[in-house]
Amino acid sequence: MALKGWIDRLRGGRGADRAAPVEPPPPVTPPGRPPEPAPPEGPPRPPQPAAQQAYPVPPLIPSVEPPFTTPPAARPAPPPPLPAAETLPLPEDAAVPREASARAEPDAPAEAPRGGWLARLKAGLARSTARLGEGLTALFRKRRLDDEALEELEETLIAADLGVAAARRIVEGFRRTRFGREVTEEEVKAALAEEIAAILAPVARPMPIEPRRRPHVVLVVGVNGTGKTTTIAKLGQQYREQGLSVAFVAGDTFRAAAVEQLQIWGERVGCPVYAPAKPGADAAGLAFDALKAAKEAGIEVLLVDTAGRLHNKAALMEELRKIVRVLKRLDPEAPHSVLLTLDATTGQNAIQQCKVFKEMVDVTGLAVTKLDGSAKGGVVVALAQEFGLPVHFVGVGEKASDLRPFAARDFARGLVGLD
Repeated sequence: MALKGWIDRLRGGRGADRAAPVEPPPPVTPPGRPPEPAPPEGPPRPPQPAAQQAYPVPPLIPSVEPPFTTPPAARPAPPPPLPAAETLPLPEDAAVPREASARAEPDAPAEAPRGGWLARLKAGLARSTARLGEGLTALFRKRRLDDEALEELEETLIAADLGVAAARRIVEGFRRTRFGREVTEEEVKAALAEEIAAILAPVARPMPIEPRRRPHVVLVVGVNGTGKTTTIAKLGQQYREQGLSVAFVAGDTFRAAAVEQLQIWGERVGCPVYAPAKPGADAAGLAFDALKAAKEAGIEVLLVDTAGRLHNKAALMEELRKIVRVLKRLDPEAPHSVLLTLDATTGQNAIQQCKVFKEMVDVTGLAVTKLDGSAKGGVVVALAQEFGLPVHFVGVGEKASDLRPFAARDFARGLVGLD
């Protein structure tokens, strides 16, 4: 009875169902043999594990788990992408603050004012003036001009591209005349303009043109991009306005666009152009034929363009010397002027250019071009101190009237920011 009651409790039954028949236990399936199907009588029963597998074996875990993914319904919608700053249009009536535009484009050249020549020159020297002005403002506020102040002044002048030699000369002039005195910023600017003008005055000389030579040959040289062709066009228009007959020589035969550019300028200013018959022609031979034809036509001024060449390329510089030798076969004194164009934005590199060209073709004068708001105009002072070559012209724009004879006092006062 005790065994029968234990079996009843195991089945969850009570005394009322003691008479229920006892189900036989499921047959044990030997290992390696498929289990027999369950009998159809009675409710379905879950399969029982084998006797030797008392605990279920977990499934194999793959070596690389798949990434976790959220069901599409549960994923938040991604935020819309932000448009780029440059694609956001400004309203037409929106005003841009001056300070903001200055920070956005710190190196943008200042727009030249519509005033006279002196106003455009001052605008062209804006970058150098600002650099000098910042240094002088920091140095002098009713301060005694002692050794320390003079040393800082020399560093400021060198940083403004005036060169070491010119800066030392200016500082020595201050030491002789104003040492130990209390000076203001305005007094220093006025004295600085006087010292710079004293350096520039000996080189501020116009380029002489002698029409009696028929023609007076001007060879225009310089590195790539210094403005040789446009300088020739401006000079041609100015000499034409003075009543002189002028012709151009398209000696940049290595670049077809240069020949076409000079031909267009010749049509605009009314000057005939001697051009090569085909691209890549010998520039020296073209110069020889042009000089011969100009002599026969009685031309008074012959402006010879040349290919832009780097000053550190010996082979190209030798070709330039060949042009000079060939011209001398017709006129031993030709070329009568060798004008070196220098880009004012190159700074101290202009000194090396001037040194090499002077050795190769005996430069007789300089034209400093591209004096826009980004120029380093202080280099003109360094050139005057280093070489003493005449500075014939300075250019501040694209118009013919923007190329003017160099004036030392105007340049010096514009450089330090004085009217």
